[in-house]
Amino acid sequence: MKDRRKQVLPLIFIFIFLNTFFLTGKSIFEKYGVDRNVLIAANALFFLTNFIAFLLQRRALQNTNPNVFVRSMMGAMMIKMFVVLGAFLAYVIIIGKSVNKPAIYISIFLYFLYLAVEVAIVMKLNKQKNA
Repeated sequence: MKDRRKQVLPLIFIFIFLNTFFLTGKSIFEKYGVDRNVLIAANALFFLTNFIAFLLQRRALQNTNPNVFVRSMMGAMMIKMFVVLGAFLAYVIIIGKSVNKPAIYISIFLYFLYLAVEVAIVMKLNKQKNA
C-alpha cells in the first residue's frame, strides 16, 4: 500500500508546487497580465483528470490481457480530452471576449507537463513485473 502512495507523489508535488507559485506570485502575473484564477482552476482540473487517468491505467496494468491496458490508455485520453475541451468552451462562453490568452497558453503548457509526468510514471510501472 505504501508503494501505491509513492507512485502518485510526483503528481501531488507538481500540483502543490504550481498552486503555491500561482498563489504567491501575484506581482509576476499582474506584470504580464495573466489571470491567476484561470491557472489555479486549470491546475486543479489537470491534476484531477490525470489522477483519475493514472488510477485507471494502474488498474489496467495489473490485468494479464494487454488489450485492457490499451483500452484504458485510450479511454483515459478521451476522458481528458473531453473534460479539457468542455472546460475551455465553458470558460470562453462564460467570459466572452475578455478571455485571458496568456493564461490559456500557460494552461496548455501545464497540460503537457502533467501528461509527461503521468506517462513517465506509467512507463516506470510498466517495467515492473507485478505492476
